[in-house]
Amino acid sequence: MYHTLPLEVHSHTLMAFQVNRSSMRIIRAPNLARAHELAVKTVLEKGWVLETENGEATVECDEIGIRVDEPLAGPMASPRSRFQHRFLEKYAHDLIHGTHAEFEYDYHGRLFDWGEALSSGGSEVHIDQVDYIVRKLSARQVSRRAIAITWIPPVDESLDDCPCLQLVQCLARGGALQMKVVFRSNDMLSAAGPNMFALVHLQKHIADALGLPCGPYTHISLVPHIYYKRDVTDLQAFCRDGADIQPVDAVCEACGRCGDRGSR
Repeated sequence: MYHTLPLEVHSHTLMAFQVNRSSMRIIRAPNLARAHELAVKTVLEKGWVLETENGEATVECDEIGIRVDEPLAGPMASPRSRFQHRFLEKYAHDLIHGTHAEFEYDYHGRLFDWGEALSSGGSEVHIDQVDYIVRKLSARQVSRRAIAITWIPPVDESLDDCPCLQLVQCLARGGALQMKVVFRSNDMLSAAGPNMFALVHLQKHIADALGLPCGPYTHISLVPHIYYKRDVTDLQAFCRDGADIQPVDAVCEACGRCGDRGSR
C-alpha cells in the first residue's frame, strides 16, 4: 500500500513523496546553499547508521532529489560549510578546465576525455562528452540524448576510489538549459556542496556555448550519506547544538557537543 511520509523541515522547501515502504526525499530550495543545508538535515534526521565496505561509520538515508530553479542565485555556498568560495571556485575551474594534480580519476577527465584504457579499431578512445552535449543540442534542442556518463567498467570495477557522479543530462526547455545529474553515492556533508557548485558552473559553461540562460538544476543522490565520525567537527555548524538539526542518536553520541543530547 502506498503512503505519504511528511518531512517536517520548511514548508516551502521540502515536499512529501508517495512511495511503497521507503521514501525519496524531495527538496526544493531557492539556492544551492539552502539545498545543501536541507540535504544535510535530511540525512542526519531521517537516516540510519551503516558501516561501509571500507569500514567507515556513516549515516545514510533513502534517495534524495534536489531541485533549484535558479541555480546561479546566491548564496551558492552555505556559510555553515568549511568549503567556501575560494576553494569552490578552484574546484569548479578544475572540473571544467582540468588540473595537473594526480588522482585515481577526476570528473574533468571523465566528462571531457572519457575512455581511459579503452580502444576502438586499434585506436585509444578519447570522447569529449561535453562537446557532444553542445553539438547535440545545437542540432536538435528538443533532444533527450544530450548526456554524459562517467563509469568505465574495466577501470572502475577495481578502483578503491571510483566515481560517485554517474550521469549528467542537459535539456533545452523553455528557452533555458536544464541540467540533471545522478550520483550513485553522495557525501552530503563534505562533497555535495562542492559538487553542486561545480556542476552548476558546468551547466553555465554549456549554456553559454549554446547562447542560453541556465534553467533549473536537479541533483539526485541514490545513496546520500554522511561520515558522522570522520567529519564530526563539521557537524556542529549545521546542527547548531540541536537548534536547527536533531540527528539520530548515534550521531549525537559520536559528537557529544550538545550537553545531555550527546548522552541520551
